[in-house]
Amino acid sequence: MTEAAIRIISSDIGRMDPLALDQLAQTARLPGISRIVGLPDLHAGRGIAVGAAFWSPDMIFPHLVGSDIGCGMGLWETEQPARKFKLDAVERKLRGLDEPWDGDVANALSRAGLHSEQGGGALGTIGGGNHFAEFQRIEQIVDKERFEALGFRADAIWLMVHSGSRGLGQAVLDKWMRRKLVAAAAASEEGADYLVAHDHAIGWATLNREIIARRFCEKLGLDARRRLDICHNSVTPHKGGWLHRKGAAPADKGLVVIPGSRGDFSYLVEPVTEEGEQALFSLAHGAGRKWSRNDAHGRLSKRFRPAELERTALGGRVICEDRRLIFEEAPEAYKDIGVVIHDLKDAGLVRVIASLRPLLSYKTRRA
Repeated sequence: MTEAAIRIISSDIGRMDPLALDQLAQTARLPGISRIVGLPDLHAGRGIAVGAAFWSPDMIFPHLVGSDIGCGMGLWETEQPARKFKLDAVERKLRGLDEPWDGDVANALSRAGLHSEQGGGALGTIGGGNHFAEFQRIEQIVDKERFEALGFRADAIWLMVHSGSRGLGQAVLDKWMRRKLVAAAAASEEGADYLVAHDHAIGWATLNREIIARRFCEKLGLDARRRLDICHNSVTPHKGGWLHRKGAAPADKGLVVIPGSRGDFSYLVEPVTEEGEQALFSLAHGAGRKWSRNDAHGRLSKRFRPAELERTALGGRVICEDRRLIFEEAPEAYKDIGVVIHDLKDAGLVRVIASLRPLLSYKTRRA
């Protein structure tokens, strides 16, 4: 059996999770997979490595996209100057955001060209796991000329939203799994059905991030402009075949924001498209997990009280009233984002425009 070629984007492969590398090797044995790229944030997932891209000349593999189809990062630049952003007041005002959106769901879906019969109750909500909304400010402008050419303001407050298709993506994967197929030709009835459902979930997730951002800004009376929205769980046409990204940001869609943990910086980068093919036009989507959720809870719940994790080493605040999740998503559970960005730069894949400092990370609030 011919195995797919695997390329790892890392300055030190010894730092990589052995289980994640083994998961890549297992995927490389699937008939129909021709190329695999592991990115610097590579880590083990539920049977499939996260932080990777997979290319097939003619087959669709839904399990390589996973259940949260369309999950991604949106970044909004607000009109609020950083000097006027008062954390105490902001923290008090961010309430009711876990509740269903009270807007016109049917109209919003219709205007986006989406069906209204699925997932409407979750529209405009962040969800669990590693999803979040985070207010940030510019920490350092690395490429001043490019920063100014893009019309960005150095003193603005920014809002980053990480969320996806909620239960809709899970329903799409569940329906596929009932077929008991690993893969299907893209041109087949099964493949075409999946792609239609997949594209709908992508659109739903993009709209979801937009409404989340709107809700957060409305709570604070802010105007904001979306600067980018990128999806890191998807399958798209590429070089006559099909490119599956699992926790991999696209390098062929313009600017990308790569977040660290809630206690580390995020980076606004511009892909270097001339070098993109070596990495299947994909980039790291974040820092990547260092510890599993169970490991993080087990290690950190013995060392910290939940209240201690509501403040970060960078002076940021965290709103997370799920007592288990606050340990599972602690900064210590994640890799060093600086190393991830260094590896992408070292491979010639990105130019850094600016770094952003987290001010307030929101995950969930009971009331």
